Amino acid sequence: MVQLTRSFVISRMFFMGFLISGAAFGQTSPIEPVSAASSEIDAAAPDDAVGQAIQASLEPLRSAFPPLLTARRHQRVDVSRVVLDFYMHRNYRAAWTDDSDVAQLLKSLEDTRIDGLTPADFRISELAQAHESLVAAMPSTAQRAMFDMAATRTFITALLQLRRGKVDPSRLDIHWNFEPAGGNAREDMNTLFAALDAHDVARAFADAPPQEAIYRNLREGLARLRQIRDAGGWPKVAVGQSLKPGMDGVAVAQLRARLVAGGYLDAHLSTKAGYDDKVIAAVKRYQTEQYLGADGVAGAATLAALNVPVEARIDQVRVNMERARWLLYKLQGTFVIVDIAGYKVAMYRDGLPIWHSRVQVGKPVRSTPVFQAEITYITFNPTWTVPPTILKQDVIPKVQNDPGYLAANRIRVLDREGNVLDPSSVDWSNPRGIHLRQDAGPDSSLGQVVIRFPNDYAIYLHDTPHRELFAKTVRATSSGCIRVENPLQLVELLFNDPVRWNSAGIQKQLANGRTENVPLPVKVPVLLAYWTVDLSKDGRVTFKPDIYDYDARVLQGLSQPTKLPALDLRRAEVPLVVTGQNQL
Repeated sequence: MVQLTRSFVISRMFFMGFLISGAAFGQTSPIEPVSAASSEIDAAAPDDAVGQAIQASLEPLRSAFPPLLTARRHQRVDVSRVVLDFYMHRNYRAAWTDDSDVAQLLKSLEDTRIDGLTPADFRISELAQAHESLVAAMPSTAQRAMFDMAATRTFITALLQLRRGKVDPSRLDIHWNFEPAGGNAREDMNTLFAALDAHDVARAFADAPPQEAIYRNLREGLARLRQIRDAGGWPKVAVGQSLKPGMDGVAVAQLRARLVAGGYLDAHLSTKAGYDDKVIAAVKRYQTEQYLGADGVAGAATLAALNVPVEARIDQVRVNMERARWLLYKLQGTFVIVDIAGYKVAMYRDGLPIWHSRVQVGKPVRSTPVFQAEITYITFNPTWTVPPTILKQDVIPKVQNDPGYLAANRIRVLDREGNVLDPSSVDWSNPRGIHLRQDAGPDSSLGQVVIRFPNDYAIYLHDTPHRELFAKTVRATSSGCIRVENPLQLVELLFNDPVRWNSAGIQKQLANGRTENVPLPVKVPVLLAYWTVDLSKDGRVTFKPDIYDYDARVLQGLSQPTKLPALDLRRAEVPLVVTGQNQL
């Protein structure tokens, strides 16, 4: 290696500060930690001065990241680790020597706005100015290396945000257990790096986000909403009284204009007057899609939804695009997915929907958690052991008010050993050492069947006697578990055995009255997810109530600036920052 000058040593300190100070961008490791095998790749020194400068700058990171570290599930690492691995696998060769590549990078970074990200996060103007200065002057080796590493860090950071999301979901929910990446993570990122080698940076950005139609529709919906915002937003409708069929006046004219702006009423009808049949149909369609009672009357709830500012709806789409980046890779093969905020469940086989049903989910005070598991067995004719929270808050007060409540609901009182107790022997003002169990039966709290997927929350899918609640638009009515409207249909599909476990076979199993656990021949993944948007049949984005108020925290994370260090080629030295600081 050539002899290093004092100025280069100072510049090397700058590079280290630049690389390590970006630790706040830690992401799930996109490529495997450097192994002994990969260290052989850079055994020979780079054959040019810029490569030698990059190698010297990154060398301290080799000790910061142990070379034989075994990747762990859900491991979080600094982007600096990815930068190091990137350069090691190319023998520290500079990556941004082609002006066209830099132009594509700058354009692609700007275009991240179409994915709901914030282009300003990537310090585009600083990169552009630095590149212009390199082109206009005779840059030093240190400056060329500095720019190259800055461009690479920005490139990787943007790709990771597009690929896996900007916000770390495990920081929003300590119980988050979805795997951080789908497929082969190293191969995934190396494919994107190959696009850079092929001088097709734009393709790397095009390939990074989810490729599913759902995501493309969200992107298109975001663009349409921004067009509406840029044109002045959609009209507000006067509140104060319900608007009903047959009415006329200024508020009805505003309602018609608002329905046109949202795509619910033909534009040529906007100048017509009155709350006519066309308006009734449009209001009902809007109410159905927004999870409001579809009565055709624009009451307080409907008017409030209509008057949500378009900017808030833009943010709602951005939040759900971020969720899509977390989860869409899971939507393949055979699986069951519960849409918590949408009160629905669906089963997919070979990636295609084969069944869906309405569900009831947890009340806001007893919310249904977001997690993934595997359905392993079915309980036929289940008994129900009353959970402690429901026992304390619901059942004991009912027993105190009505001594006949237990008998009427076929609930037995058991001691710690499982012996049946006489309810009259229990001090219901301070019951201790007991639990309650409801006998099996179609009118029991769990109905005829429970679909089990072992988890830390005692959550499951089950039948219910409260079938009247499925007719309601808002179905956050349970104590956390998911009540399914047509559970026996789902059980038949899960067994996927038309001979033994067809509809007749399931009815025969239920008819024997015994409580029995039957394992599935093949475990089926189940995903409990939370989305506050839907897509209509024509691809338009529609909006659901955020029943658990989860959107705000995701939006807050999206709004936090990405802490990329400043790039100024005139600076020679910055303080070193300890690696791992502010790591995601």
